Amino acid sequence: MKILSAVQLKGVDAYTIEHEPVSSINLMERASRAVADKIRARWDTDTPIKIFAGPGNNGGDALAIARMLGESNYKVYVYLFNTSDSLSPDCQTNKQRLIDFQSVKQSMLGIRNIEFVEITSQFTPPKLEEGDLVVDGLFGTGLSRPLNGGFASVVKYINASPATVVSIDVPSGLMCEDNTYNVMNHIVRATVTYTIQYPKLAFFFPEHEQYIGEWEVLDIGIIDPDNEDTQTPYYFTEKSDMQRMLKSRSKFAHKGTEGHALLIAGKKGMAGAAILSAKACMRSGVGKVTVRTPECNARILQVAVPEAVLNFDVDPNCFSQSFDTHEFDAMAIGPGIGTDSYTVQAFIEQVSMSKCPMVIDADALNIIGSHRGWITQLPRCCILTPHKKELFGLISTTRNSYEELERTRELCVRQQIYIVIKGAYSAVVTPEGNVFFNSTGNPGMATAGSGDVLTGIILALLAQAYTPDVAVRLGVYLHGLAGDLAADDLTYEGMISSDLVNYLPKAFKALKPKTKE
Repeated sequence: MKILSAVQLKGVDAYTIEHEPVSSINLMERASRAVADKIRARWDTDTPIKIFAGPGNNGGDALAIARMLGESNYKVYVYLFNTSDSLSPDCQTNKQRLIDFQSVKQSMLGIRNIEFVEITSQFTPPKLEEGDLVVDGLFGTGLSRPLNGGFASVVKYINASPATVVSIDVPSGLMCEDNTYNVMNHIVRATVTYTIQYPKLAFFFPEHEQYIGEWEVLDIGIIDPDNEDTQTPYYFTEKSDMQRMLKSRSKFAHKGTEGHALLIAGKKGMAGAAILSAKACMRSGVGKVTVRTPECNARILQVAVPEAVLNFDVDPNCFSQSFDTHEFDAMAIGPGIGTDSYTVQAFIEQVSMSKCPMVIDADALNIIGSHRGWITQLPRCCILTPHKKELFGLISTTRNSYEELERTRELCVRQQIYIVIKGAYSAVVTPEGNVFFNSTGNPGMATAGSGDVLTGIILALLAQAYTPDVAVRLGVYLHGLAGDLAADDLTYEGMISSDLVNYLPKAFKALKPKTKE
């Protein structure tokens, strides 16, 4: 699924109007119907609905929703802000439709369930109570500067209330992409955002969660011409994308055909990282795993992962010496290796000399962060999987997630590498500067060792000859899917990282297309 900019969203609307063809007012009716249907499905007619409509097309949507909810016998209070006497044409049309609808309903049935107020100067705000549903239709994707003055006051009033808030398309005041210079307390804090046709880039940044709340994309049939006007570096990964990437296994497969993975992991006291990565690798279909680790970890690894082959470093306590990797199909380095001086030198020698596809994680990223110039020595198309602190070691701290993402894109293009920005909607950034936000995963995965599991999954896919692009995107998706399946049974609070490994088989099973019996 594409993530389009505010300018592009306006363009695809215009394209749909011209090529479907459909009038702009009827396209607005379609969007409003989709939101009204969601409200009707979730809140009953005993819920007082208080609608705040702005002067533009977002306000037009809100007025149409008011009429549709009125048709379903909701009690609706509508506040249209027209302080400049400049309603958009479609907003003006829906204002008149709402007035006409209420007039007809009252004259024919004697029912007045819509109260309409048009604010042209002073506004006396209604009382917003806990059982109320506020529909925010003040401003949509066309907003290009922070809200101020009276509209900022209305937003603050809504945010101070105990009412539940539904925003149409985007919470009023939120820019679709870059909010670096926005006034953040002048943005509506929605409980739910029903967004039209495409998710917005701002939805994927953690600092915006408090404004967006829960969000859902509503498909209203907008046409994407898929030309240079709708080219975008931003995408939201869906299940169907991943199903197409997953390979089927030959009936004649054996361990020699399914790849030999090398995992360099664990120092004294950190065998757990090696265990989690090795188990995840084995559970992700690889034919064979060799773990390069100090001999102090021998007993625990042989008991915990008997399927793995062990290759001991010359130092009994840490990774201290690089070695030849020609017999391996892919390599991962970093989980639990530490940052001892011997390990630091061995790391850069290892990644410089190794030619196989590679995943770099955990302590290996900390080493790079402490030796910034070494990033130029990383092989092309290697995969880095940092959490936030490790990422800042690569790109320095940033003002917000938008700047963080743009700097990461620049680094990936410059060095021709992949970076996974781990977190909610983990972002896979490619050497072309494309960004794929992941749709699986949950807060229960915020637990020690979760990243080690991801490293093992991606390593297994690389060893099975998946391209780096596919291995990293599919690995991130499967990792999150295993977490979702685990959370269904264990709850967020009850999950630990070994649960992700245990649920990997179910994740693969869930992803495979069902065959006809």
